[in-house]
Amino acid sequence: MKILVPVDGSPFTKRMLAYLAAHDEWLGDAHSYTLLYVSPAVPPRAAAVIDKDTLKNYYTEEADKVFKPIRTFFGKQKIAAEFVSKVGHASDAIVDLAAKGKFDLLMMGSHGHGVLGNLVLGSVTTKVISRSEVPVLIIR
Repeated sequence: MKILVPVDGSPFTKRMLAYLAAHDEWLGDAHSYTLLYVSPAVPPRAAAVIDKDTLKNYYTEEADKVFKPIRTFFGKQKIAAEFVSKVGHASDAIVDLAAKGKFDLLMMGSHGHGVLGNLVLGSVTTKVISRSEVPVLIIR
């Protein structure tokens, strides 16, 4: 199974990874993993006055901060994974990559606000669920 795992370095990402490690059916060669980190874009006016290399390095460093402990986790579990970083709106990038990459499953951690919290606050998970044609497994 080809699995897309959006990550943000939050405790909810850690909980999702703990779930993955605790369930043997997700480990092994039967699955391939792509981890996706989406960095929010620097506002256009600010980006216009920042050197392009500086901006690119900023996005790379932000992704590396999130990916470093996850690479360690996947290394300890002996799971091969691809790491992809994008810039933009998280839900848009997740849904877009899931469709274009022909993934079988999206595996996401969630804040677990509940229905009322999602109505008031909104969430990346809610947006992904509503727009994705790929099945979504939410870990709370």
